[in-house]
Amino acid sequence: MLTMVMKALPVSEFMQLDVKVLSFHDTLQYAASLFAEHQEQSVLVLDAQNRPAGVVSPDHLLQAFAAGRHVHETIHMLPAYSCGLVSPEDSLLSVVDSPYDYWAVCRENTIVGLLKRSHLTKQAESSEKALFQHMDSVIGSIVRPSFLVNAQKLVVACNTALCEILRKRKRDIAGCSVESLLGSFQYYEKPGNSYESGAKLVQRCTIHGIPYAADWIPLFLEGDECGSFVLLQKSADFSSTFCELERARDASRELNAIIDSSFDGIYVTDAESRTIMINDAYERITGIKGHEVVGKTMTELVAQGVFSESVSLRVLKEKRPVTIVQNITRANKTIVVTGNPIFDETGKLFRVVTNVRDVTELHHLQKKVKKMEQLQSRYEVELKKFREAGVDHQKYVIKSKKMKAVYELALKLAGVDSTVLIQGESGVGKEVFAEIVHNNGHRHDRPFIKISCAAIPDNLLESELFGYESGAFTGANREGKIGIFELAHGGTIFLDEIGEMPLGLQVKLLRVLQQKEIVRIGGSKPIRIDARIVAATNRELEDMVRSNRFRKDLFFRLNVVPVVIPPLRERKEALSHFIYLFLQKCNNRYGFGKQIAPEVVDMLASYDWPGNVRELENMIERFVILSKGEVITAEILPLHLQSVSTLSSKPCFESKTLKIAMDEYERNLLHAAIKKYGTSRRVAAALGVNQSTVVRKADRHGISIGK
Repeated sequence: MLTMVMKALPVSEFMQLDVKVLSFHDTLQYAASLFAEHQEQSVLVLDAQNRPAGVVSPDHLLQAFAAGRHVHETIHMLPAYSCGLVSPEDSLLSVVDSPYDYWAVCRENTIVGLLKRSHLTKQAESSEKALFQHMDSVIGSIVRPSFLVNAQKLVVACNTALCEILRKRKRDIAGCSVESLLGSFQYYEKPGNSYESGAKLVQRCTIHGIPYAADWIPLFLEGDECGSFVLLQKSADFSSTFCELERARDASRELNAIIDSSFDGIYVTDAESRTIMINDAYERITGIKGHEVVGKTMTELVAQGVFSESVSLRVLKEKRPVTIVQNITRANKTIVVTGNPIFDETGKLFRVVTNVRDVTELHHLQKKVKKMEQLQSRYEVELKKFREAGVDHQKYVIKSKKMKAVYELALKLAGVDSTVLIQGESGVGKEVFAEIVHNNGHRHDRPFIKISCAAIPDNLLESELFGYESGAFTGANREGKIGIFELAHGGTIFLDEIGEMPLGLQVKLLRVLQQKEIVRIGGSKPIRIDARIVAATNRELEDMVRSNRFRKDLFFRLNVVPVVIPPLRERKEALSHFIYLFLQKCNNRYGFGKQIAPEVVDMLASYDWPGNVRELENMIERFVILSKGEVITAEILPLHLQSVSTLSSKPCFESKTLKIAMDEYERNLLHAAIKKYGTSRRVAAALGVNQSTVVRKADRHGISIGK
């Protein structure tokens, strides 16, 4: 449709007022009667919610009957033309580009008319006349002399001001050529090749001896020039105005050149957040082109997803400078956007100028710095662990694979506050494990209190652990006593030989683990405590639970993180390190400088050490004290160590068959293992076989288990 008329004319001037409507559930028979009665060619169909759903015609009805549709079927079975939805006040220009042939015209959810594209096409035939008629009413209100000419340069309308300077009536002017009225023209400024680029025709003429300048403004109809709108003014006024225009144009070009030369992006909007301009740097930084955003409001652009948020909208709302950081997905860049409000002389905000700076590289550098800081922090923690581990390796012997795994587990447990249950034979180093956990954790500068549940009588153990109030029992301290749990507040308490704790006291310990509070003997007020509990035992707590000698709930509460420390015989590769460590400790303690013979080390390595590390340490101390020379030799070894060494180094042949010798060896080995470990399960674990194998071989050799 025509450009200028459609901008001005509303839908209401072209819509059909008498609209026939079919409901979604009306039958085909009723639709046929409606077409027959009113001779309608198009009827609006409403859906189940009474909203326009489409437009049907008699042709649609005939197609349905031809396809065998029954007259009692509902109207929604018919094919229909698509239908748009518009308001009576909408301009035709906003409607014509939509992909519909019909539009339902609604005001406040009420249908007031129907607009047809075919009707607009008919109107287009007289659009040029409508254009000039509309423009005739427009120029009548213009003070300056003005007139309209068609494509043949004939005057079709003029205003009173033109009649006055020409001294003619309108009817005498209409239909005349421009040259016959105004004479020959001289170009004052040669127009460009495209009107859309901003060029226009400016000419001079003389009327009754007075010079005039004529501005020719083209009129377009469906993209083609159909005429012109001409404004006249005296040359003196025009020259002044034109000079001002030229100065303004020069200033505008200079300002645009300055803006485009800026390295930072610039984005300008008006008081309604409508985009006025962007510079070249903005296009380069964001990848967004001017034609995509100029003329559109920031609200529209945010809704379309061009921007995730708008600093211009925030500036218009807050009326102060605002800075945000945005990620431009299209260009894969991070930008800093600063919007500044511009106020006029009355204090009204009329522009928002946004400055955009590409900080992608800076953002990447910040990420790298942050990552380096995280790595530095991580390396510092790791270095601290290595240093502490180095101290531990100097203090403790951690040479075997099994003990290295146990040590790594201790470091992991040091970082948390979980309850730990350490299991292992007597003398394997359960207390040392607890020390490592405490010393490498965040409680390392708090108390580490050790208590053996087997070393204190049952009637005193409760008061030692929980304390008592004044006068709690006969012989009690007059001021009362603080228990070990209170003394260990903030630190760690190591409960050795937990399997020896009486059942009655196990209930109170369970309360401590569950509720983190204690009650002193003779007291009633709960006391909150914050102490990590590490328990240890050389007994089989699972067997004790089955025989009701240890509470099941307490066992599960203690066994949050079970730790099993292997006996010394399972880590004999570390035995020589233990020997030299204990030798050095004894020499330092007593001021000696004694050495140990290599063959003695070999003999000690042949022994199983049922007392584990504690037995070995005591044995080395005995050697240092009792040895006569500076070198500890084999003569000082006890007989049981010498005999083990002899048997292991000098196997003898006593004229026995291999099968008999193997049976005897198997019986002796099984008998010794059962005597040492007691249960078939532990024997199987020590010998590396299944429990059923131990039971079967014991029956074959006549060995009783558990007796």
